[in-house]
Amino acid sequence: MQLSLRILYFEDLSVGMTETLEKTVSSNDVVGFAELTGDRNPIHLSEHFAAKTAFGGRIAHGLYTAGLISAVLGTRLPGPGAVYVSQTLNFRAPVRIGDTVEVTVTVAELDPQRLRARLSCTCRVSEAVVLDGEALVKVPSKTKSKRPMPRI
Repeated sequence: MQLSLRILYFEDLSVGMTETLEKTVSSNDVVGFAELTGDRNPIHLSEHFAAKTAFGGRIAHGLYTAGLISAVLGTRLPGPGAVYVSQTLNFRAPVRIGDTVEVTVTVAELDPQRLRARLSCTCRVSEAVVLDGEALVKVPSKTKSKRPMPRI
């Protein structure tokens, strides 16, 4: 999965703007996430262990799925230069190896005084919501930002 970069400034945003990403979760993704974070819970890594749990098999880390939201925020909506302020996460259902996760981020509210956007975030597998929440991000302004933006 490689998302092309799209740079949006605060002035480019409007309530209702949406961006979607799809990612099929592989065993390598889950193992790599475990290696990066140190979270080696066997429910993610051991089919033998996970088969004996309520899930009946391995599941992806919840924060791996949440990381897909970060991918959208950092590359597409609003994109490079946006800075996370906060994120709420409600884990609704497991994501299994081989599932395709559809991440949808929608601009819910804009605060021009503080240059912040509140974004609704939903992750689905088929029709089932597996994760939802809200992100608050600070977004660079075309006129007020002194931060250099990447060339794409």
